[in-house]
Amino acid sequence: MAGNRFRYGQWNGGPDPLAPPYDVREAVDAVGAEVLAGGSLREALRDLLRRGPQGRGGLDDLAARARRLRREAMRRGDLDGAVTRAQALLDQALAAERDELRGRDDDAARFAEAVLDNLPRSTARAVQELSGYQWASDDARRSYQQILDQLRDDVLGQRFAGLREAVRASADPAAQQRLAEMMGDLNDLLARHGRAEDTTDAFAEFMRRHGDFFPEQPETVDELIDVLARRAAAGERLMNSLSERQRAELSGLMQQSLGDRLAGEMSALDANLRALRPDLRWGRGERVRGDQPLDYADAAGALGEIGELDDLLDQLDQEHPGATLDDVDVDAVARTLGRDAADDVRRLRDLERELRRQGWVSRDAEGLTLSPKALRRLGGTALRRVFADLTAGPRGQHDLRSAGAAGEVSGASRPWEYGDEQPLDVVRTLTRAVSRAGPTVPVQLAVDDFEVVETEKRASAAVVLCVDLSYSMISQGRWGPMKQTALALAHLMETRFPQDALQIVGFGREAMTLTQHELAAVEPDMEQGTNLQHALRLAGRHLRRHPDAEPVVLVVTDGEPTAHLDPDDGEALFHWPPLPETIEATVREVDRLSRYGATLNLFMLGDDPGLRRFVDAVARRSRGRMFTPDTDDLGEYVVSDYLRSRQSRR
Repeated sequence: MAGNRFRYGQWNGGPDPLAPPYDVREAVDAVGAEVLAGGSLREALRDLLRRGPQGRGGLDDLAARARRLRREAMRRGDLDGAVTRAQALLDQALAAERDELRGRDDDAARFAEAVLDNLPRSTARAVQELSGYQWASDDARRSYQQILDQLRDDVLGQRFAGLREAVRASADPAAQQRLAEMMGDLNDLLARHGRAEDTTDAFAEFMRRHGDFFPEQPETVDELIDVLARRAAAGERLMNSLSERQRAELSGLMQQSLGDRLAGEMSALDANLRALRPDLRWGRGERVRGDQPLDYADAAGALGEIGELDDLLDQLDQEHPGATLDDVDVDAVARTLGRDAADDVRRLRDLERELRRQGWVSRDAEGLTLSPKALRRLGGTALRRVFADLTAGPRGQHDLRSAGAAGEVSGASRPWEYGDEQPLDVVRTLTRAVSRAGPTVPVQLAVDDFEVVETEKRASAAVVLCVDLSYSMISQGRWGPMKQTALALAHLMETRFPQDALQIVGFGREAMTLTQHELAAVEPDMEQGTNLQHALRLAGRHLRRHPDAEPVVLVVTDGEPTAHLDPDDGEALFHWPPLPETIEATVREVDRLSRYGATLNLFMLGDDPGLRRFVDAVARRSRGRMFTPDTDDLGEYVVSDYLRSRQSRR
């Protein structure tokens, strides 16, 4: 409106209405905290989606609601209500007919009474035998017809939901004829679709002729099949949930109420739908119990709801390989659990997609996993935790005075000389050229104009961190600190000392090299055995790949060696207590590393006397050091030792 003046300022009305409903970095940090505490990487990512951001709105909450609704549906009522109601109406019809016949004094009345007295005990067979009976009582005739009309209305209404009025008119022969024609055309359409024919035009023509039977207004054949198949499967589950006698009774009543043509088309429809959607729970039955008798539509509806909840629980469990949140049917969530639950699923999907879009997670054959970007953040978190415990003071400023290319910029420059590999100082090079030739364009460069950046060369190291992956590490609460220590050291070397080469070696009954990602995801070795010999052998291979670097080996373990590689076939041999052969094989690897000039420092967790004797002997033999940190101080000890060793290099 003209003349209005508006003022804009910072939003102060509560949470930002434009902010996303989740914090991606907070989600990544929550996963990282669980991993650094010793948890499984994949379990941590799964838990993020199961609990939901900030511990709410996750898959577990939705699954709990689905299970509660399933329990309620299982107590909905008695599935045999359709047969029970038919029996009650039949008894009512027979009572009214007998009252009418009792007032008549003729042979026809006596014969009719004899027919009624000899009816089968089976409700379905009695209804069938009475199909040609000439009723004397109008009330009895109406009760009998009600048996057929109600069951037909229930069956057709359940299969073609939303058409109650049209179905109620199905007692009219013309209406039955139209229903039969629709079902015949439907079966033809589904049969063609099952043969992979192009049914686009046929579907459009079918909906033009019979669209009023389908208020959902499906747009494709597949949508139509999905709607009908769920209901047909629910009807099949109802039959499977009844006893053999109840099933026979209901089947007979349905055959009688539908008539031969409708019953035949219904049977063909079920066969087509079963072939097109074999994954639905067609052959399953349920033990639904309750005091309230349920008619056919209500009973099939309860079982359809149970089946849909079962499918939804499978989707929410995310147990099958390659499962994603895209597998969750949001429309089914909205139908069964409500709109707010569907919104929760959409938020979780958005979170997962945003994690992937921003590069925090990736997906492999086994599911979600952290990306290198997230691992760097995780390593940074681990390093900050370690440095928070370190005392103040200079750390790792281990400079040598010789200049070289693989160093850090000192701020000075000098004239270029033949053979120099340092980067050019572009500003000073151009300044010298302009000073020599004057401010002309283009600037002409001469050899004497070039200057290079002075750097301070740093000594490089080849570092191997051997970490114990035996089950005792997790059972004694040492798994989390071990991971945190290794990730912190890896991040420190990657960011501050990239010229150093780190190799992480994990060892249980056998040893293996690990990347940061593999370390974050590694699980404890459930087999018994601590094969330090194999770990030291792999350490030696890494050191020999970097012959010009200072060799450093760090070992974190909580048990003395109990396994070694057989020299003949390379198989790991385990024995407790340790065999002399195991100790000798391990010591030989220690001696090889010592002769190579490697510094071997051991970090002993726990207070096992045998481990203490072994570690102390190895440290003295290799001229290394032994540390006995508390579990919570492991990271501080390892990182401090690495920095101290670098500072002491010459």
